[in-house]
Amino acid sequence: MPWYIVKMSSRSIGRQDFSSPNIKIHAIISPMNNQNEQLSNKRHTLAHLLAAAVLELYPDALATIGPVVDNGFYYDFEFKAPIAETDLKDIEKKMRKLLPSWKEMKGEEMAADLARAQFKENPYKMELIEEIISKKEPVSIYTAGKFSDLCRGGHSTNPSKEIAADSFKLSRIAGAYWRGSEKNKMLTRIYGIAFDSKKELDEYEAMVKEAEKRDHRKLGKEMDIFEFDDDVGPGLPLWLPNGGAMIEELEKLAKETEFKGNYARVHTPHIAKESMYLRSGHLPYYEDSMFPPMEYDGGKYYMKAMNCPHHHKIFASRMRSYRDLPLRLAEYGTCYRHEKSGELFGIMRVRMMQMNDAHIYCSEEQFAQEFQAVNEMYLKYFKIFNVQKFIMRLSTHDPKRLGEKFVNEPELWKKTEDMVRKVLVDSKIPFVEVPNEAAFYGPKIDVQVWSAIGREFTLATNQVDFSVPKRFDLEYTDKDGSKKTPLCIHRAPLGTHERFIGFLIEHYGGNFPLWLAPIQVKVIPVGEAHFEAATKVNALLRDAMIRSEADLGNDGLGKKVRNAKNMRIPYFIIIGDKDLAANKVTLESRDKGQIGQMEESEVVKRLVEEAKERR
Repeated sequence: MPWYIVKMSSRSIGRQDFSSPNIKIHAIISPMNNQNEQLSNKRHTLAHLLAAAVLELYPDALATIGPVVDNGFYYDFEFKAPIAETDLKDIEKKMRKLLPSWKEMKGEEMAADLARAQFKENPYKMELIEEIISKKEPVSIYTAGKFSDLCRGGHSTNPSKEIAADSFKLSRIAGAYWRGSEKNKMLTRIYGIAFDSKKELDEYEAMVKEAEKRDHRKLGKEMDIFEFDDDVGPGLPLWLPNGGAMIEELEKLAKETEFKGNYARVHTPHIAKESMYLRSGHLPYYEDSMFPPMEYDGGKYYMKAMNCPHHHKIFASRMRSYRDLPLRLAEYGTCYRHEKSGELFGIMRVRMMQMNDAHIYCSEEQFAQEFQAVNEMYLKYFKIFNVQKFIMRLSTHDPKRLGEKFVNEPELWKKTEDMVRKVLVDSKIPFVEVPNEAAFYGPKIDVQVWSAIGREFTLATNQVDFSVPKRFDLEYTDKDGSKKTPLCIHRAPLGTHERFIGFLIEHYGGNFPLWLAPIQVKVIPVGEAHFEAATKVNALLRDAMIRSEADLGNDGLGKKVRNAKNMRIPYFIIIGDKDLAANKVTLESRDKGQIGQMEESEVVKRLVEEAKERR
């Protein structure tokens, strides 16, 4: 069976494009799915319908922009008086009333003067019109019913027939700055969700309710995993002991895997001089995402936003030969990103992150094997964490933006993109291709995964760098004595602790497997007469490196058991009179219920084996 690459336009791209339930591990990916395109067009049309309904109900409101987003659409408005979420029902009702009259969605190009005249009362549309004209692009207007709007297109041809009245719903309102800039006016954003049928809409809403139960912010607090504090600062998480235990386990997994893969572990500073980031190109291309510099000792220092320049310096610290390649440098490096306040989200989007980073320096001949080995590492991790659905998202450059957003090396862009594409095709790894989203120094792969309840996450990255090694004069001596510049593969299979643990909290609903659970065992004595035995068993477990705790509090047995279950602890051990008489303990499982009486040594052996195997 043939394999295909899906190329998507930047207009239509969205996470919903990858969420078809038939995309599984090693699924065949066919050319752009008409169903996805049609659904995107429906959602885009509904954004227009929302604007039409709002302007009928609130004639003094100003409509701005309304794109397609994950699972639906939104539109931003300036209202003269605030609206509430209780008003959404009336707006939704008006949308359904207007829909039958939208029998055609017609687009036409309009002369600039006519467009200005039509939207002269709306400064937001006027700004968009001037921007379109400055780029020498045509001004296009789409009309349905009595409503017209600036738009590039992508709509239902006959909305009244193609969109089911019960297939969409307005979900919430939020504040949003015009054009995403905090310097601009705050607008009101109305979100909607939309699918092809009411059944799909209902299924999505059920998934959202389940996601709310599994929200990493809610469970993270309940399970004492992480905390935020105003005195520390927004986006700077404090990892509590339970979170620290999870971090230790993830690092242990990564270090074991990378050791077997012949990676060398390094450590680098949290700050560096301005000159290094100028040389790497990060300041020209990435400065907005870096914290402002610190003036010190007559120069400027920046908080480390990425590990790669530091690793390049380690490569350059010695003369290198072809015999040294591939050189794989790994580090769980702490990085700092200047994320905007409105974009922070629990531990999924933070300003300090610990990254499962590594840089592989290799020759062009070694590239395919090294890149494939990284992908195989992803597959191993997916198996361990029971990730059943994923897709690789290959981001390429835009030739029109060379020198602006991407380094100006057209031949190297084509060559490296072809190399990455060939590895993916040859290995039959499912992927989609997205233009204009590469890193500034080369093509990249973002790994999209789905949690157990069907929500999509961008979890990890795998990038090719053909540019920055030259900036650092990185060289190795080849077999013929010539000097060559290595290729560099940037990879982070487990992403960051912050994002990955946030994903795992939802994926498992807090019911982590034994090896990953912050508290693995709770030892529960029935009464005070059993405290000594419980203390002894707890010591045996901890001697075997099992994270156990003995509950020696004053609560009754029932409450102690409930507390252990509420904390989603995988196992608890009950010790009562019958257990003391038999010189045994009673083992119970969070997932399987009561297992029964066992000897202490047998329990320890069983738990150690299960944790070691990462079942």
